[in-house]
Amino acid sequence: MIRHSEISDEDLNRLIKSKLVWFGGHRTLKIYGSLACQSGKRMKRENRVFFIDEAEALKEGYRPCGNCMKEKYKVWIFLNK
Repeated sequence: MIRHSEISDEDLNRLIKSKLVWFGGHRTLKIYGSLACQSGKRMKRENRVFFIDEAEALKEGYRPCGNCMKEKYKVWIFLNK
């Protein structure tokens, strides 16, 4: 997990362009989603984190975004009742 507040924009852009970062998340709400998600784009920098893949996000205890990952969110809700 990479905290946005601990990495420069240039380094982050390099990681995204080289496809080493695929997902973003909200640190306090423990939600992850696609980098293109409108919900994710609105969060504050100090709350934003980045993940290499979904497995890393799930391992850290994050859940799928209900906005950009609707199907995975429904499965997550079903499994976590």
